[in-house]
Amino acid sequence: MTALRIVARVGAALALTCLVVGCGQKRPPGYQGWVEADMIFVSPDESGRVTKLNVREGDVVEVGTPLYSVDDELQQADLNQNKATLANAQQTYDRAASLRKTGAGTQATLDAALSALRVAEARVNTSETRLSRRKGFAPVAGTIQQIYFREGEMTPAQRPVLSIMPPGNMKIRFFVPEPDLPKLKIGQEVRVTCDNCAPDLTARIYFIATQAEYTPPVIYSLEERNKLVFLVQARPDRPDRLRVGQPVTVELDAATH
Repeated sequence: MTALRIVARVGAALALTCLVVGCGQKRPPGYQGWVEADMIFVSPDESGRVTKLNVREGDVVEVGTPLYSVDDELQQADLNQNKATLANAQQTYDRAASLRKTGAGTQATLDAALSALRVAEARVNTSETRLSRRKGFAPVAGTIQQIYFREGEMTPAQRPVLSIMPPGNMKIRFFVPEPDLPKLKIGQEVRVTCDNCAPDLTARIYFIATQAEYTPPVIYSLEERNKLVFLVQARPDRPDRLRVGQPVTVELDAATH
């Protein structure tokens, strides 16, 4: 095969490529990012030992679904004690009220008995609340993301036993160079691509940082300005197709390029 024929065939292949993908056509800019989520952490008010787990990681829960139980012996004992105090306060008040009606008692004694009764009632209500909170219920609908304490383990006060990921709390974080900022706006739809993902994934921008993540020297040359990047966050329209920690590429529409 002569050199002239080789050049002719290469030229024809290049021409065909131009017809298919378009010569000189620029691809929309792509920005590397990853998937994150704002977790909801569920924890007991007081320390205790986890006695029961009602869910496993990956379970889908609705609002009010029982999640776990923590030992409640101390809270139950406190409630019993306050109920006994309430019963005594009720008797004292009833006696003071009876004596006041017959004129054998004073109004001050009756007022003091009433005050003690109200305090005892409040303490019983507090004890009942403490006891009820030894069981954890799902405050939101979502997926159990991670369990931090298992049955038999001690959990400190206000330390989460598990975390829930609501679908609406998933977000995509990516960084955009300073020259590309004018192409982005709140509410703008962007395309999201990743390995073996559906081809039609999209997200909407809801946050654009006002402060750069990288600060160059005082004198800003054109090269240094290109090093400035700004954090952008977007909510995926189909969060069920993505996973937390998954790397993604965010692309703009060709019209914005």
